[in-house]
Amino acid sequence: MSSLDSHRRYSVLPGRAGRCAVRFLLAVLLALGGVLLPPWTAAPTAVAAPRPIHVGSGPVGIALTPDGHHAYVTNSGSFSVSVIDTRTNKVVGRIRTGHTPFGVAVTPDGRRAYVTNALSDSVSVIDTTANEVVDDVFLKADSSPIDVAITPDGRRAYVTNAGSDSVSVIDTTDNKVIGSPLRVGSTPIGVAITPDGRRAYVTNGGFGSPVPVSVIDTSTGKVAGLPVRIGSFPYAVAVTPDGQRVYVTDQSGTVAVIDTRTDTVAGDPIPVAFKPNDVAVTRDGHRVYVTHSGAESVSVIDTSTGKATGTPIPVGGTSDGIAVTADGRRAYLTHSCCGAVSVIDLEPSR
Repeated sequence: MSSLDSHRRYSVLPGRAGRCAVRFLLAVLLALGGVLLPPWTAAPTAVAAPRPIHVGSGPVGIALTPDGHHAYVTNSGSFSVSVIDTRTNKVVGRIRTGHTPFGVAVTPDGRRAYVTNALSDSVSVIDTTANEVVDDVFLKADSSPIDVAITPDGRRAYVTNAGSDSVSVIDTTDNKVIGSPLRVGSTPIGVAITPDGRRAYVTNGGFGSPVPVSVIDTSTGKVAGLPVRIGSFPYAVAVTPDGQRVYVTDQSGTVAVIDTRTDTVAGDPIPVAFKPNDVAVTRDGHRVYVTHSGAESVSVIDTSTGKATGTPIPVGGTSDGIAVTADGRRAYLTHSCCGAVSVIDLEPSR
């Protein structure tokens, strides 16, 4: 997920005024990110890459291919996606996209990457073999798409539209939008899908939103049951491999856990560092890693105890998106402040 901290200082306005506010605040964040956030400094921790991997301007979203050989990074300030070869930790390609790319997800077969373009109201489809855009899916005007998640069967892509308080569903076989957007809460940001593909969890980040987390039944294409109410500013979301828990970052400084069997909050919020941003769960389900836009560290949660473990991992700069390798040994972090991606060795924290 990407960093949109600045929009939380304002209430979300209805109608066209609200959509314009979302666009304006996105532009302000990208213009000022490098000024407001601290410059890159060396992190005193084990790092797989000896130096930060420099990509484009304002990198936010990141996704790994299923084989773990490549990472796709959205450069929101330079309207492109950088491709990193994780075996060498070098940039091997840059792909031009739409205006302000934010979220990115790779299909389970690794053949396509879907990228949301927040200020183009579109989703770019990248052929990962040729590393070029092969299609653009245009959404309704003023949608401002932010995040994207793909179902385990690879047949559907769910896109959060912060500007229209909705979620669009794309048929990945022909890259056409299915039906009308699904109405959720105010300013939807993050989206994650359960391993069985039956539910999509959407965080609604609008100030004072009465519907913090919406649950979509993917079989009916409708919002299911009652909304899950957590915290103040829900942001990113991730589901455990067994599908039983959903972890949601709340920028007030906590991570909430949702029990998917009842769609209720399980236990008390887990305190972490300041302004938790993105969240990722390891494939074995033992650890949850949380980036922070208000702290130069990554928090680690032990899923067996439901508590943050030890001291957060220092990363040398505020961080945005995170992707963890399948073996759980490394994490790739985006730093919009510095136009860089860092690689941290997770073994010391395990």
